Amino acid sequence: MTPISELRPSPIAGRWYSDDADRLRQKVDQYINDARIAPLNGEVVALIAPHAGHRYSGRTAGHAYRAVKGLKRDLVAVVAPFHAYHPSLLLTSAHQAYATPLGPLWIDREAVAELNQRLQSRSGLKLTAIVYDEEHAVEIQLPFLQRSLVGDFRLLPVMARGQSLEIAKSLGSALADVLRSRSSLLISSTDLSHFYPEPVADKLDTEMLHQIASFSPEGVLEADCSGSGLACGAVSVAAVLVAARQMGANAVEVLDYSTSAAETGDYESVVGYGAAVILKRPE
Repeated sequence: MTPISELRPSPIAGRWYSDDADRLRQKVDQYINDARIAPLNGEVVALIAPHAGHRYSGRTAGHAYRAVKGLKRDLVAVVAPFHAYHPSLLLTSAHQAYATPLGPLWIDREAVAELNQRLQSRSGLKLTAIVYDEEHAVEIQLPFLQRSLVGDFRLLPVMARGQSLEIAKSLGSALADVLRSRSSLLISSTDLSHFYPEPVADKLDTEMLHQIASFSPEGVLEADCSGSGLACGAVSVAAVLVAARQMGANAVEVLDYSTSAAETGDYESVVGYGAAVILKRPE
């Protein structure tokens, strides 16, 4: 039996973002430093950030990570969709760390085990650990985390295939149970509409961002289900909204919106990208 590599090798470095550490560091720093956001009123509990290649969505992602620049967190939970087929509804990595050009990011196995236990006791769901996955939606966030947060932190990666409100509520509640006693940050990794003409994409994405800004996990999933607004990571957004609410968050601010047309010049078939911050404000 072939042993599992301790490090999950990156399937996207050199394609979705630079595999040269210096170039990657400079580019991510530029995305974060160029982002202009208003002063935030409240404690950052969670972020929503896009997961396309940095060339396409990096500027918008930079707005999300500008909100946590210089913060210290011990544990970061990244909740993302799983774009390939798998029979399990919720997945995580069986490796010990994610490899990036900026260095490995180690997984908090204790937090993963606790999340799995809480999921099973709460709803009968479980995390299935997989190896050598090709999923980009978790990994694309990691260089931004490495350049925005200070100090060492560990990862709690979750990839979701199920799209129901029940799954989002169960996952969100279990995440809140795991994270509320730790110095933590939640990340929802999602893009918005895919491959519509830009005027159509703008309408769809405005509705999805409205549901996000309304702090409505139900609205996010209803919009995605009905087609009035779209997000490939709708369940990850809904789960993070549920978790953040249970951790005391009470406000969402949309920080930026863009489409791939800004980079490609193709306005007939675009992908939408949004960045948002979820805050705990004084009552």
